[in-house]
Amino acid sequence: MRGVGGPLLCIGDLLNDVGKSDAGCDQLPSHPINTPSPDYNSSLQPSDLNKLFQEKYEQLNMALAGTDHSWTHLTLELCTALETANKLVHSTNSNVGMLKDKVEELCEVINRRDATIEAAKAFEGSPKQPESS
Repeated sequence: MRGVGGPLLCIGDLLNDVGKSDAGCDQLPSHPINTPSPDYNSSLQPSDLNKLFQEKYEQLNMALAGTDHSWTHLTLELCTALETANKLVHSTNSNVGMLKDKVEELCEVINRRDATIEAAKAFEGSPKQPESS
């Protein structure tokens, strides 16, 4: 059942709306997402993402257990952390694809090198033809 409208909707309505808006999006937006908090910056490392998500999740749970309305802001921060994780996954997938291509190229070079070495050994070990004078 949907909550009653007004300036502050229930958390179920917010999550429902977020789910609907993300359902049709298979690609990342072409414009940067404005973050609701100054906590996020471009120096965020992938290793910090799990810690950041956990902190925001715990803060959101505490706010939902309380009586204040800070959960709205915390929900936006948590969503931003999830969007950042999604961008990281997409970036990692594309980087893995490029790395795979480079490894395949390197394997081809190594195979050509090995074939050349074998040909040189075979040529060196073959009986020498007498010179005709």
